[in-house]
Amino acid sequence: MSTDQQPPRANSGMFRTKTVEQSIRDTEEPEHALKKSLSAWDLVVFGVGVIIGTGIFVLTGKVAKENAGPATALAFVAAGIVCALAALCYAEFASTVPVAGSAYTFAYASIGELPAWIIGWDLVLEFALGTAVVAVGWSGYVRSLMDNVDWHLPAALEGPDVPGGTFDILAFLLVLVLTVVLVLGMKLSARITALVVAIKVTVVMIVIIAGLFFIVGSNYDPFIPDAVTPPGGGSAWDAPLVQTIFGYEPTNFGVMGIFTAASVVFFAFIGFDVVATAAEETKVPQRDMPRGILGSLFICTVLYVAVALVVTGMQHYSELSVSAPLADAFKSVGHPFYAGVISFGAAVGLTTVCLILLLGQTRVFFAMSRDGLLPRFFSVTHPRFRTPYRPTILLGVVIAIVAGFTSINELATLVNIGTLFAFVMVAIGVMVLRRTRPDLHRAFRTPWVPVLPILSIAASVWLMLNLPGETWFRFAVWMAIGIVVYFLYGRSHSRLGKADKGALY
Repeated sequence: MSTDQQPPRANSGMFRTKTVEQSIRDTEEPEHALKKSLSAWDLVVFGVGVIIGTGIFVLTGKVAKENAGPATALAFVAAGIVCALAALCYAEFASTVPVAGSAYTFAYASIGELPAWIIGWDLVLEFALGTAVVAVGWSGYVRSLMDNVDWHLPAALEGPDVPGGTFDILAFLLVLVLTVVLVLGMKLSARITALVVAIKVTVVMIVIIAGLFFIVGSNYDPFIPDAVTPPGGGSAWDAPLVQTIFGYEPTNFGVMGIFTAASVVFFAFIGFDVVATAAEETKVPQRDMPRGILGSLFICTVLYVAVALVVTGMQHYSELSVSAPLADAFKSVGHPFYAGVISFGAAVGLTTVCLILLLGQTRVFFAMSRDGLLPRFFSVTHPRFRTPYRPTILLGVVIAIVAGFTSINELATLVNIGTLFAFVMVAIGVMVLRRTRPDLHRAFRTPWVPVLPILSIAASVWLMLNLPGETWFRFAVWMAIGIVVYFLYGRSHSRLGKADKGALY
């Protein structure tokens, strides 16, 4: 079916859908068009660039020490399986609807405007906080590197994760610099990412190969530590929601500790989600999006499991550091040189994670503003660089401030619940669009529909239930604010809504 032969649009108010054909036509408006410059290789690099980051360099130590011990490797496997199920759904959508916005755009084409708004609002939070979390992790590794040469920042400028710290100046400056890079163009971003990813993968391989020589078998005993009650007895507020629902006492470690750890390290796998936001800037999205999404996810899962096994074998899980676990593990076995190399690689490597998360966030914001759900002012691209410079600058400044004043522990779980919610919506969208638009050409088809999307939904919901009740509360508050904004602004300014009333789209 050609784009001129548009099928009737489902029109039921808040659940009106925007056709795939109209979504693609919107990308051809000169003033609102993004430049197509990315190849399949660029997408794989982007995916590896964002996936290999916080999960290995920061969160490994946290979840091993607090939730799973050496079984952190199994937590990565569990999170990787959940992501693989979702990735197959994303691959179909990204090749069928090659438009900026990722899950937001997919939901608009299948489920309707209000669900699309909710998921877009969710993604704005997910990517914004994700960028802030990684910037804080990057700052921790830079400070570790500075410690090796006896350089120290004033305590007040080391951030709230450090005793006596107030404002993380390093995280703040990183986000501002990356904002400038994104304004200057996607191809420049891709070239910088390719260079940095090469450095980062090299460092990960050094960790795996060098660390093998320092593994002590007794550190794996027990591989799955016995479940214990958290200090102070824990509370329903801090405990995984699934424990509160079924009424059993909050615990750390044990089998449930693996699932809790998986729900935390899941943050490290959101890279392929960001790859999907770049569909509109890909030269041949129907072919290259599935390759970029699935290829990067497979590579990174293998590396994650290997690193988790090596690090927990080098140092007992109870002694791992939270801010820089890989570097500090090598320090613990008397090899500060390797620690310095890892700190350098992590500091360089985490920059690409911030860069690509910030890219994903601005593209979702751009897509929502192009549809009128956010002010159209933000959907104008730069006349020279063809980038969405207005939302990039606005969001970059806001996220830089957030990164300066917040800590990893406060933000990581909130990012995870937002990502898992997006996975659920995309899986539902695949099933709906298969039924409502069987005529669409799908360069990649999710196998075993509807069984696989249903499994994806179940797995995502299970990890969501393993997040703390506090996280659910914060997420609900953010969603409630989003619904209010939609009814006060988005619904009345929607371009699709105006078209339904007889105005020109």
